[in-house]
Amino acid sequence: MIVRYLEDAEKTERRIISPDGNWESTRLLLKDDQMGFSFHITTIYEGASLRMHYQNHLESVYCISGEGEVETLVSGKVYSVTAGTLYSLDKHDKHILRVFKEMKMACVFNPPLKGKEVHNAEGAYELDAEAIGLKNC
Repeated sequence: MIVRYLEDAEKTERRIISPDGNWESTRLLLKDDQMGFSFHITTIYEGASLRMHYQNHLESVYCISGEGEVETLVSGKVYSVTAGTLYSLDKHDKHILRVFKEMKMACVFNPPLKGKEVHNAEGAYELDAEAIGLKNC
């Protein structure tokens, strides 16, 4: 059994702050935990507008608190995101997340992140070489 406390994890290398200062993420479960997914508590700061395209990962996001919106770039449809909202990027959806009031989110990624990843120029997380090899099997 794995037991971790958010308050403790926030004081370790599991807490990642984005280079642009728009978000921070405490990664409670990672690839080395061998659960098949990673689980993060992410805070996105008020005023942030993040263009993302997780080409290598599927993500589900549950909004714990805050207020914003997510726009799918293929259809242009905009969805309100408030406490109690779940959205899942089941088709590697290109999207923009806009934050009106600081948001705290619970995020699940498949395949799992290793821990230190931040968004690349495309708004994606890179796959590590091991995961790429598994994907091509």
